[in-house]
Amino acid sequence: MPAALGIEVMIKVLVVDGELSSCAMFAEAALRLGHELSLRHTLSDCLEVIRTNPPDLIFIESDLSDGNSIDDLDKLQACPSAPTITVMTRHGTPENAERAIRNGAWDYIQKPAGLRETVSRLSRVIQYRAELHNATRKNEVKRNGIVGNSPAMRASMDLVKQAAESDLNVLITGETGTGKELFALSIHNNSRRAKENFVVVDCTALPETLVESILFGHVKGAFTGADRSREGLARQAHKGTLFLDEMGELPLPLQKTFLRVLEEHRFRPLGSEKEIESDFRLISATNKNLEQMVEEGKFRGDLLYRLRSMTINLDPLRGHREDIADLTGFYVDKVCDRFGVRQKKVSEEFLKYLTKYDWPGNVRELFHVIEHACAAGLHEETLFPVHLPQEFRIQITKSLFSQDHPAAQKGNNLHNHERRGQFLSLKSFRQSAYADLEEMYLRNLLSSSGDIKEACTLSQLSRTRLYGLLKKHKIRTGA
Repeated sequence: MPAALGIEVMIKVLVVDGELSSCAMFAEAALRLGHELSLRHTLSDCLEVIRTNPPDLIFIESDLSDGNSIDDLDKLQACPSAPTITVMTRHGTPENAERAIRNGAWDYIQKPAGLRETVSRLSRVIQYRAELHNATRKNEVKRNGIVGNSPAMRASMDLVKQAAESDLNVLITGETGTGKELFALSIHNNSRRAKENFVVVDCTALPETLVESILFGHVKGAFTGADRSREGLARQAHKGTLFLDEMGELPLPLQKTFLRVLEEHRFRPLGSEKEIESDFRLISATNKNLEQMVEEGKFRGDLLYRLRSMTINLDPLRGHREDIADLTGFYVDKVCDRFGVRQKKVSEEFLKYLTKYDWPGNVRELFHVIEHACAAGLHEETLFPVHLPQEFRIQITKSLFSQDHPAAQKGNNLHNHERRGQFLSLKSFRQSAYADLEEMYLRNLLSSSGDIKEACTLSQLSRTRLYGLLKKHKIRTGA
């Protein structure tokens, strides 16, 4: 092991190259450096190796006999070891260089190279990988409820770690329900500001007439109804983190004011003659295309520039379905703890149904569906598809039937327009799921209580309200 590099971990190197001379050069370089080396000559052989013996480093020729490796970098990065990849080429172009880097390559280098240069290149990547390994081992990221180990999730957590180690402004983008606030909190909890306040501002809930007062505070008598001075949320985040959720909803007139605050970290509360300071770290989130809003004049370009010193884009749940099993297990345990019942098992059919759905509401919607299922199977050991909301089951069953029976699918295609017309809106689906959950809760409530009086005590419902709900769901009390 080369002591000069201070490397304490064995590095597995995989070289994929159709040229024997290049392979021989890497073999001698790896021998000199004392690291494990595997040689392959095709893309298919490379994919087989990463399944059976995941490497730490991959040096791969761009144009192999069975494909272009740049097109398959995502498959290589999906390897459990998350390898560092260097693409090699004899006939490189600026366009391919850009494509390789955008697809996740560590470097894009020109061939051929002599022994000294090969040893130097290999040494640099090995040193980077070893230091990365040691840094990761010493500074494990606290996930705080973020679940999943797919390539997409690992990439997001790497960015969380980078963000936590700096004090840059971070913009988190993604669809509704992808967990943007959870990721923001993880950045805060892993940062040097973790012991200070994490202040959440929901920009969708800010009344336009009071938004400045809420953010920056006011003094007594600043406006009608200001009977006492109030500290703004920006000041409450002093030394901590200010999280602006749905930043795209911030009123345009206030964006200029907030830009100045972001630059100077000073502001004047409404009605005050003095400015106050707030040393906050800003994390913002949005489900909107802020660049498009800038083009439409709905968002300030100079503010967007300041917001996204670093950007984390969260994939929708349908983009990393391999995490659904882990998410399901996590949420089932969490809901069972809240309901005060024993932990439940999950059947294969149950998971199959969950992975076939597109989850427009993302992780948040998954949680609500699992909550319904746990309530439906409250006293049972295992969750089956029958415990899912009825409309959910109907939709997935139809899709499974179509996929498993091509002939039926061919016939059903004649009725696509009719089927679309019968498809429930997300709002209707949620209402149906809520109604099922409410009915199941009431039936479990009655079976767990001795009489209506005890049921009212357990549910904290008035007798009139409870009877009204029982009538709505046509549930007899037996009294």
